[in-house]
Amino acid sequence: MRLQGKAAVVTGAGTGIGQAIAVAFAQAGAAVVVDYVGDASVSKETISKIGAMGGRSLAINADISIPDQVNALIHQTVAAFGRLDIFVNNAGIEKKFAFVDYPLEEWLKIMAVNLTGPFLCSQAAAKQMIAQGYGGRIINISSIHEDLPMPTNAPYCTSKGGLRMLMRTIAVELAPHQITVNNIGPGAIFTPIDKDVESDTKLNDRILAEIPMGRWGKPEEVAQLAVYLASDDAAYITGSTHFIDGGMLRNAGSL
Repeated sequence: MRLQGKAAVVTGAGTGIGQAIAVAFAQAGAAVVVDYVGDASVSKETISKIGAMGGRSLAINADISIPDQVNALIHQTVAAFGRLDIFVNNAGIEKKFAFVDYPLEEWLKIMAVNLTGPFLCSQAAAKQMIAQGYGGRIINISSIHEDLPMPTNAPYCTSKGGLRMLMRTIAVELAPHQITVNNIGPGAIFTPIDKDVESDTKLNDRILAEIPMGRWGKPEEVAQLAVYLASDDAAYITGSTHFIDGGMLRNAGSL
């Protein structure tokens, strides 16, 4: 198994892409920390899925925008599993408003989770990995919108563009420690939150028309890319965004 003996943290792992990554990591042999915020029930399904396959996991409540909680997340991971090899910055939020009406408080909230959170988590994870002395993997779940504008979603797009430069910069700084840093940039990935889109035929058709492969992506497909980037097979890959979007970004660029 590709990740046998490794310990990983996946933020926002209660649902969707985060859950798929956590489960795929466990299938590949890793011990997995499922980060969540608030009600512990958010993590139960992911923990149950990992347990059903005989994997090791631990749910930890940590708000990634608060430094003390991020540090506690790292310390509890190491206390439970003895090490930290992989950190996945997956947690993210978005809310849409016309730019001229965008509330400052929503901008601040989105930036706190989508950009400050990965900064704090990557910093704390890197410190632990450097102290251990055997390298590691930091993976950010970004978006095609680190490159592609999306009207009414300015803070989200800005946070993902910032995440790209954070990744590129710290990839260079951390490379001497054998810590790789990469982004995964999903396009239209179908998760439970998209049920309303599926029921809106016109909206669904419009989205599919923008995807050359003609279908939504699956969380499990994103998860397998994450497994690869987390594995020893990807030890020489760092400082890049790896888009997984069925060609959507390239199609947008041709319009």
